Amino acid sequence: MPISKAAARGITDEFSRRRGPKSGLVVDAAWGNPVLTAALEALMPSDRLTVVADRSSTSDLRAALDAEGSWTAGNVTVVADLSEAEAAEQVMLAAPVTVEAEAFIADIETLRAKVAPGGVLSFAATLTAPAREEIAELVAEYGIGTDLILRSLPPLRIHKLRIGSAASEAEPRGIAPAEDLAPSWRASSVPLTPGMHVDSNGMIVGGLLLGAAWAAKRIRPSSKAWLLPAAAAVPAAAFFRDPQREADLRGEDDEPEAVLAASDGRIMGVETVVDERFGAATGTAGADWLRISAYLSVLDVHINRSPVAGEVVDVFLEKGGYAKVSAPEAEHNAACYTVLATPRGRVVVAQRTGAVLRRIVNRTKVGATLAKGERYGLIRFGSRTDVYLPAGAADAVCAPGEPIRAGETVIARWR
Repeated sequence: MPISKAAARGITDEFSRRRGPKSGLVVDAAWGNPVLTAALEALMPSDRLTVVADRSSTSDLRAALDAEGSWTAGNVTVVADLSEAEAAEQVMLAAPVTVEAEAFIADIETLRAKVAPGGVLSFAATLTAPAREEIAELVAEYGIGTDLILRSLPPLRIHKLRIGSAASEAEPRGIAPAEDLAPSWRASSVPLTPGMHVDSNGMIVGGLLLGAAWAAKRIRPSSKAWLLPAAAAVPAAAFFRDPQREADLRGEDDEPEAVLAASDGRIMGVETVVDERFGAATGTAGADWLRISAYLSVLDVHINRSPVAGEVVDVFLEKGGYAKVSAPEAEHNAACYTVLATPRGRVVVAQRTGAVLRRIVNRTKVGATLAKGERYGLIRFGSRTDVYLPAGAADAVCAPGEPIRAGETVIARWR
């Protein structure tokens, strides 16, 4: 089954976002396979890539690599059998998983042995894969990310498993420090222009409204009722706009001490607090936190980005009310907390609901690594975002009323 360029990008993303040195292993690839092509494009001088090809195409693959030049050939090793390959930090399957459950279990056990401890195994599977129940069990235990790729025929799900870093473990065990990673590619961020994306939620909402307008026009051609959903489609989709920001550039971080805004909006408050709601999750019960709160109006971009680089060690929901976010009681609104482990201590980001629709989307998982400024979720519609930093370890450089932009505005600096 052929694999699309979009799916290949998702499979190779954990490899390409590493600045290196890094090791990768591509399984079941032939020359021209999109997964192999994407892995070769991400190759740096200090990297090592092994390719497992079927025996009939091994010589052709070696010849093609030699034709690319000595630099590529010197960094890539071609083997005819998986048993000949050394363990790698990133293992990528070049073909979608379509086998039956028993064969999948046997294949996964073999592949897991080729993943270095703390490394990532990435693969694609059809939505109707025979082994989908077994895949779901693996994702529940080891999954650090799942993307739905609709730009494939048939549609595919990309799964990323961190091997040797179970979700129950308290401390991060990823191979690459989060500070050395570029932001992950997100299939949920759909590009319209080079500088403007729309979250997949917006594409769905806009599509549903346009579908409703089309149905209304068909059912009652003489009525103007179709104009209402048609007129609402564009502003509804625009709410989910996701502009490209400086953090999306895969370059070195020029300000390692900077803490970035987690959302657009305006600063509501900067204060030192004790918040017991995540004390157990962070192991800091009773500790003081520097909390920087931001208010998002319905006109603001509602995409959330990580304020720091770190590994996700906990994600949990807290029940609460749905007060207007500008009201004092919004402190106890329902919220989703993401706890990040960093070299300077734990950092917590709270996505708080508002009074309208009250929907939080958090796409990260325990064991995943977030680069500074990386997209990881959104809140719809009016909402509030709180960033908690260890008190005494950072100083706020913003004040109430100041406008902020997620992934760009510096709200605090580590001491």
